[in-house]
Amino acid sequence: MLPKELLSKVKLIEIKTNRLVNDLFGGEYESVFKGQGIEFSDVREYVPGDDIRSIDWNVTARSETAYIKQFVEERELTVFFVVDASYSCFFGSGEKLKSEIAAEITALLAFSAVKNNDKVGLIFFTDQVEKYIPIKKGRKHALRVVREILSYEPKYNKTDLSMVLEYMHKVLTRKAVIFLISDFIDSNYEKPLKILGKEHDIIGVHLFDPRERDIPKIGYLALEDLETGDEVIVNTQSKKFQKQFCMKTQANLDQIDELFKKTGLDKIEIDITESYVDPLMKFFKERDARKRRQ
Repeated sequence: MLPKELLSKVKLIEIKTNRLVNDLFGGEYESVFKGQGIEFSDVREYVPGDDIRSIDWNVTARSETAYIKQFVEERELTVFFVVDASYSCFFGSGEKLKSEIAAEITALLAFSAVKNNDKVGLIFFTDQVEKYIPIKKGRKHALRVVREILSYEPKYNKTDLSMVLEYMHKVLTRKAVIFLISDFIDSNYEKPLKILGKEHDIIGVHLFDPRERDIPKIGYLALEDLETGDEVIVNTQSKKFQKQFCMKTQANLDQIDELFKKTGLDKIEIDITESYVDPLMKFFKERDARKRRQ
């Protein structure tokens, strides 16, 4: 993508996402993610009715007067976008590729974070961690994140979710909100997902194209695996092929759903041929309602 074309595309995305942030997502984002944790602020003298579990025994012992710890809500968040850059994400049967939708969703969430004074960072991964952009605040940094995600060209083809989850576990030193944006065409990543999810707030953003679930009956067709380059000729009018394809696809989707349910993590389903606004808003509203019930 030429620099002028890239700049134009970044500007269009900023205009579009800023409108959504202001009109729809500003309050939703804040209500869902504020109060992710608490941090120590100060101590004060104990008064009858205080929770004795909050007593600071070290200060109490030194002063011979009971003191309790005071905490404040930790407002500033660390938000990381972990984006799948493997070749399977450069597919789309509609107007846009999965990678383009990933860029727009990242932009929307990044500008929502910036509006709330949160820090954002970005990681591109394939079967390697390809690029790491450290966390930082501000609109300028959010625009850099958008530029990178629009222009980045991966060096490798395949996907390794387990690898990137283990990497995040090593590099993140404080609690973070992690948006894991992928088509999740991989396996054997349950354990690292569960481990990372115990320490951080992981939200899976599952990008899918309806053509990956339902191939039209158009006769013989050459199908290529974008990550391996393997090619196979299939008869799409064959009932046997259609049945096997549907069963395999549905089994993969069920496996992804079960994995997130099992680990207790949130997941947002995004059909890249439709608007991503509705599923994102649905997620925010359901999560906010769930948080209020707790």
